[in-house]
Amino acid sequence: MQLGFFTMPIHPIDKDWRQSLREDQEAFILADELGFAEAYVGEHSTDAAENITSCALFLATLAGRTRRIRLGTGTVNLPNTHPARVAAEIAMLDHLLDGRLIFGISPGGLPSDAEAFGSLGADRNAMFVESIDQVLEIWRRDPPYDIAGRFWTVSTARTMIPEIGQGILPKPLQRPHPPIVVTVVAPYSKGVTEAAARGWDPISANFLLPQWVRTHWPNYAEGCARAGRPADPANWRVAKSIFVADDAATARAYATGPDSPYRFYYSQLLHKMKRAGRAELFKTDRAQSDDSVTLDDVCDRLIIHGTPDQVADRILAFREEVGDFGTLLLAGKDWRDPALARRSMVLLAEQVMPRVNAAIGAARRSAA
Repeated sequence: MQLGFFTMPIHPIDKDWRQSLREDQEAFILADELGFAEAYVGEHSTDAAENITSCALFLATLAGRTRRIRLGTGTVNLPNTHPARVAAEIAMLDHLLDGRLIFGISPGGLPSDAEAFGSLGADRNAMFVESIDQVLEIWRRDPPYDIAGRFWTVSTARTMIPEIGQGILPKPLQRPHPPIVVTVVAPYSKGVTEAAARGWDPISANFLLPQWVRTHWPNYAEGCARAGRPADPANWRVAKSIFVADDAATARAYATGPDSPYRFYYSQLLHKMKRAGRAELFKTDRAQSDDSVTLDDVCDRLIIHGTPDQVADRILAFREEVGDFGTLLLAGKDWRDPALARRSMVLLAEQVMPRVNAAIGAARRSAA
């Protein structure tokens, strides 16, 4: 099992924006130093807490500050931007990262973003599909493109001057394009089936109960079968909220106490999901009332915390519950205590994951 990082950072709204951006950057740099395989960052334009407004721009700031780690947009919210703009920016970013880019995409889930960009009442799923189709077509075609759609049109036919390079959209370094991933946030998601059929791979969100995470694999496998490609667990990424400390008391206090950044993170998400009518993500029974879903229950069920030994055991139990997957993505949180946050990442990489992989390896040898 590989180790990665995924952050849709939720910071206190009164925290200095410069400080939160610096700390988010430092988490990616530390992940690179610790040998994390990949790291993703989300984006929202209208959220004072979840305040990275462009994942591509954020990753560009890390191009010269990371060396080995693959960096992913997690995700570009496609309906919010013209496909020609997306194609050009992602192509440039892939070159800036020397081919280390993973292209994460989604329709975007924040209603206030949709309202700000004028698509609150629109069919954003249809916009998402048209956008990615046009981005990929731009990268496949030579100019002047002449791509017409329901929402956008892409052409440079009237203004192209090929001898000087005018009217030509750039192509990414990775051909035909960077690997594409999608985030999966719904139980029994059919979107993951369609994504798999297109050759894309899933990231299961860290705010889903394990019983709902488990539902993603059969649908992914169905899509792979439709495309005639193997459904390899190595291609499934699962995000999880994890905090590791040298002693259990410190871990428990930082992960679940009243001032915990983990508790703050889930309080924000629970409030948003209830307002959006999506509280079922946190329910053990889909018939359960929204009012019965409490923050204490959400934190108890979704946060893994403890010493390295305890966390390794809990990750293995989580894997047993949801099924085999290839990459565990540590879900980023606000660095309320930077020293403890850094120490958690170090312990996860250097002590927890070797224990986890040793146990997985031993089980596989025994089964063979």
